Formats: sequence, C-alpha cells, structure tokens
Amino acid sequence: MQIPFNKPYFSGKEISYIKKAIQSGKISGDGMFTKKCHSFFEKEYGFKKVLLTSSCTDALEMTAILAGISPGDEVIMPSFTFVSTANAFALRGAKIVFADSSSENPNIDVAKIEALITPKTKVIVLVHYAGIACQMDEFDKLAKQYHLMIIEDAAMAIDSFYKGKALGSFGNLSTFSFHESKNIISGEGGMLAVNDSDLIKRSEIVWEKGTNRSAFFRGEVNKYGWVDLGSSFLPSELNAAFLYAQLENMKDIQSKRKKIWNNYFDGLSSLKSKEIGLPVVPDYATNNGHLFYLICRCLEERSKLIKYLKEKEIMAVFHYLSLHKSPYFAEKHDGRVLSNADFYTDHLVRLPLFYKLTDAEQSKIINAVLDFYK
Repeated sequence: MQIPFNKPYFSGKEISYIKKAIQSGKISGDGMFTKKCHSFFEKEYGFKKVLLTSSCTDALEMTAILAGISPGDEVIMPSFTFVSTANAFALRGAKIVFADSSSENPNIDVAKIEALITPKTKVIVLVHYAGIACQMDEFDKLAKQYHLMIIEDAAMAIDSFYKGKALGSFGNLSTFSFHESKNIISGEGGMLAVNDSDLIKRSEIVWEKGTNRSAFFRGEVNKYGWVDLGSSFLPSELNAAFLYAQLENMKDIQSKRKKIWNNYFDGLSSLKSKEIGLPVVPDYATNNGHLFYLICRCLEERSKLIKYLKEKEIMAVFHYLSLHKSPYFAEKHDGRVLSNADFYTDHLVRLPLFYKLTDAEQSKIINAVLDFYK
C-alpha cells in the first residue's frame, strides 16, 4: 500500500461538534463555534482580533483591502511562495515586486529588501516557510524606517514562534491556513489575525460583506447597511465546529508532528556529508512540525529521487515554482535574477508528514532515501 504525502487527521469529536452546530439552529457564520475558535486564538497567542475565513486566500484578500492597496502601489513579497500570496494584492491593482529567498532557507532574504523599496512601496509580505520564522526584528526596523505595513503569510506557521513570540502576532495583519494539508485543519479554511488596533473595527466590516452587521447584532447600532468594501469571507459554523475539535487536540497533534520531523532529521542526518541539504531552524525560530524537506544537488537528482520513492510506493513531492517566472507574471518581472528562489524551485523535495504516519512507515521512507543515495 502506498504511503501518501498527506492524510487528514480527525480527532474524533469533529462529527459530534458539527451535529451540535446543526442542532443549535444556526449553521451560517459567526455562531457559537466561530466565537470559540476566535477566543482560543486570541487567548493562546495574544492576537488582538481574530476572524475565521473560508480560506487563507480569503484572509490574504482581506489584508489587501485593509491595507488600502490601490493601482500603482508596490508590494514586496517572496517569489518562492504560493500564488495566493501574490493574487490577493494583484487583484487590487498592486505592482508585485518579488524578492529572492535566503540561501539558508526558503524564507525571504531580508538583506535584499531595502534596495527594492521605493516611494510607492506600501507593504512587505513575509511568508514563514515550513513554519520557520523570518528575521522579524530586521523587518520591523525596515517597516518603521520606511513607514510600511508588514503582513505575515503564516499559512504554514501555526503554533510557531520567533524569540518566544507567536508568529502572526508581529505583522499589522497576519493570515493562517486550515487547509487539509496543514497541521490544524477544517478541510478548507483560514484566519485573519489583526494586530493593528486601528484596523480592528474595519476588519469586521470587510469580513461581513462591507456592512456593520456584526455591530448591529451586538446592539451597538440600531440598523446596519453597506459602509465599506468587503465580501463574504466567513466560513460556516460546520467548518468552525470541525476546527474547534482540532484545536482541543492541538498539543497532541503538534507533539506527534514534531516527533515525526525529528525522526526524519535524525534518520537522514548522515546525508549532510554528501552535500544534501536538510532544513535549517535558526536559533531565533522554532519548528512546528509542518513539513520536512530535502535539498537535492540538482533537478535531475530530485526527479530521480521522487521517481525512486514512487516505485517504493512512497509519495514525495516538490513544492513551489518561482512566481516571477510563472506564465502569468514572467513578462511583468523586472528582469532581476532570483537565484535562490529558482534553486529551491529545482532542488527542494518534501517527504510525507502527517499525524497517522506510523513508525514503520517512516522507517521505510528514511531507509528508501538512504538507499537511493547509496
């Protein structure tokens, strides 16, 4: 039987909580389970305001509206990221300025950012690849010096930290994903964390289709109407109920995923002598067990490794393709060579990592990789 790349984990209470949501008589958004999830994240990680969304893509699109992005504004972000990171701002008419990754890991290289800032730059978007923190102190300095907003795309970074502080709590705005491939899931789902107090009231309006409906239901206004731009970003109570069952088991999920990650690192550490790259977790960051990757020596080697593992009934995959070279964007790119982004595009391979991965299955994967390099 093939070992899949990912297998969604169910804690056991998802169905009963969904049933409870149905029995409550309210299955549209912003009900009992949505509020429970909001409260969990605000208390656990210190986010000032949290809003569940239908996806991380939706949360990113909310950040573009809240940042006031308009045609001609420039937004700096890594090229090595998922298309949603860029789409959210392109949809508002922004000029996307792609930056290179670090040579140490796929995160955006802070040393390359200042040269990209112009009077039109409005936002820097950071992606914490594999849940490993970007160098937040350095980005904070740049943001203050040039009066820029920081937005954290923390899709992979739930329960991960920078110098003891939760990722997602640094940016003016931050986004998370609960897609089935993530640590904590709701099938499809996401979340916006608002850390800028000035944006809290408006974020709720944008979330509610541009209306002050939430304030109306709290009795703060006597009627509600269309007061701003927005869309239907709320997930249903069924998604929130599923998510809350996951959150109740978060410590167990995280403990198991980190154990699997550490097993990979220990089991494959001998490959470093062959110049095969393993993930690097800087001293200022933590590892949340989201994904484990190898850096192969060339594209041909990676292709052969993936093929070899597939023959052994193990599903391994590569990851992002540099967005600055994508069919949609290639002609819009300014011509800069982003060598590290291209390097990760051609060299990085991800191994299976999910809660139900057994010790025997992981041993099979580790031994297969070691055998390939023999």
